[in-house]
Amino acid sequence: MDPLLNARLDSIMEAAIAAGAAPGASLAVGRWGRLVHLRGYGHIDQPAYSPNVNDSTIFDLASLTKVVGTTTAAMILEQEGWLDLDRPVRDYLPEFNAPDKAGITVRHLLTHSAGFIAGAPLWRERRGQYQFIERMNAQPLAYAPGDSSIYSDWGFILTGFIIERITGQRLDRFLEHRIWGPLGMRDTGFNPLLLVGLPDDITCTSAYRPGHSLLGRIAVTEVDTVFRNRHVHGIVHDENACALGGIAGHAGLFSSARDLSVFAHMMLNGGTYNGVKILEPETIARWTARQNGHSSRAIGWDTPSEQSSAGDYFSPRSFGHTGFTGTSIWMDPERGLFVILLTNRVNPTRNNSLHVPLRRAVADAVQNAVLDAPLHRWRQ
Repeated sequence: MDPLLNARLDSIMEAAIAAGAAPGASLAVGRWGRLVHLRGYGHIDQPAYSPNVNDSTIFDLASLTKVVGTTTAAMILEQEGWLDLDRPVRDYLPEFNAPDKAGITVRHLLTHSAGFIAGAPLWRERRGQYQFIERMNAQPLAYAPGDSSIYSDWGFILTGFIIERITGQRLDRFLEHRIWGPLGMRDTGFNPLLLVGLPDDITCTSAYRPGHSLLGRIAVTEVDTVFRNRHVHGIVHDENACALGGIAGHAGLFSSARDLSVFAHMMLNGGTYNGVKILEPETIARWTARQNGHSSRAIGWDTPSEQSSAGDYFSPRSFGHTGFTGTSIWMDPERGLFVILLTNRVNPTRNNSLHVPLRRAVADAVQNAVLDAPLHRWRQ
């Protein structure tokens, strides 16, 4: 790697923070099992006296939950024979039984091709798993399953429920037992201020603990004037995940750049890290490959496309995802490379899109710093 990369990344990040892209950010870059860059920028909140962001600052990952959590759990269950991607969802969730839903498979859920609308504020009137399933079961489909692709949280909400039904465990407990614990990812989990979870019918606000010692390490998110009526801190930003008690298949996971670096090393190393095996190499290769011609989606994961947050140089075999709060992760197996960028760009309001060009600028700077492989512009 170009020895000037670290200085370039510092310059890009510091300029973005100064311009208001987010109050704070944490950036990790790694290649072939080694960390190239790991640093925090800015503060966890808007005031300059707020704690500085560092490599272990904990961010609300938003939709990175879909891949780092839910997809990885589903990969484990499939390779162990517990989950069949081509079985109907109703085989796992019998109450999801509306006639128009009969053809929806688990694969459809994980590729955003189930026919669902983009989403809805279920949190306004629903609480817990069974009320959510009832509402999604009653909603007419927007298109026939498999005919198109519309990004929707609903597929991953349902996948989270399926994982819980198969394992007989709550999603957070299964993930801690099979992934976070074995990998030593101490900053990763749901409802970070709680040692135990909440009942299904209680919102995430019950997980808040004022004065908790961990709050100084957690990035603050949006000023919510509609649902929680507070500056969201230490509880999940996503409203539907909050209505599910803070533990959901589509959002709710918190983690640090340091922990996610371990996860990325595991994925790029064929499913093994520090002697701990989580996944089979074949499982990773199959799940991270683009699935069809009308979408950039792999199974759970996304792949680079035009104007992607992966920039112009991540190879076609790359995979990654973004999160609404301003988070992103991209991995390039051809170059053994990953870029993890965590921000709280929704603080104080979600009406801020300066993180979009920042993601691309960081990705391109990292790819341009690779000195031992040719650089190809895959997208214009």
